Amino acid sequence: MATSNPAFSQDMFAGYDQVYGQPRSMVTTVQGTMSKTFLLLAILSGAGLWAYHSMGAGQLAQPVVGVSAIAGFILAMVTIFKPTISPWTAPVYAAMQGVFLGALSQIVQLRFPQVPGIALQAVSLTVGTLLVMLFLYTSGIVKVTERLKAGIMMATGAVCLFYLASIVLRMFGVSVPLIFSATPAGFAFSLFVCGLAAFNLLLDFDFIEEASRREAPKYMEWYGAFGLIVTLVWLYLELLRLLQKMNSRN
Repeated sequence: MATSNPAFSQDMFAGYDQVYGQPRSMVTTVQGTMSKTFLLLAILSGAGLWAYHSMGAGQLAQPVVGVSAIAGFILAMVTIFKPTISPWTAPVYAAMQGVFLGALSQIVQLRFPQVPGIALQAVSLTVGTLLVMLFLYTSGIVKVTERLKAGIMMATGAVCLFYLASIVLRMFGVSVPLIFSATPAGFAFSLFVCGLAAFNLLLDFDFIEEASRREAPKYMEWYGAFGLIVTLVWLYLELLRLLQKMNSRN
């Protein structure tokens, strides 16, 4: 099974079939992964609320946004390349991303004082999208086929390359209007990326279910929860950017 989320790969399951018959306390279960996902969400939310209010009160400097983002990225890379340490790195990653998202959300709110609760709108849309995609997956309305996986992977890879190119271009003073502009093309791009992030949730659900079916080692519950948080962070950021574009026209 392939997935465009870099945290999830079919290679993760190599050799796991040999552990069939082990007690449930020693292998991955869907219930165990969900409980750890809720724990990571609680950590992320707590850190996010603290950073949001601290930034609003002037107790945090804006460089905290960049530092926490870089720290989260490094932790994510370490976790992806060494999943066995995910029980320790995943909670710290969630905390770092919580600080990053909370501080960034307050900065966005200060830029749009005429739109109270813009961060809360992004949170509500993220939760709503998660529930909708979970319903579509569990009900079988949308089936995660190999063709769907391949399409999502290709599209996600193209978006990643586009973002990478835009970062390089900005270093040379060249702006990429699709990402930040409140134009019809900019809106279309943001809607596409938000939809793509939402469809990545389907692949995450499929990965978690596959890990349970193959009775992967217990630490994979933390790894599966970590991968789901990665996608939710991406989805939130894209929705927040879309809301910024919508309100910048007012």
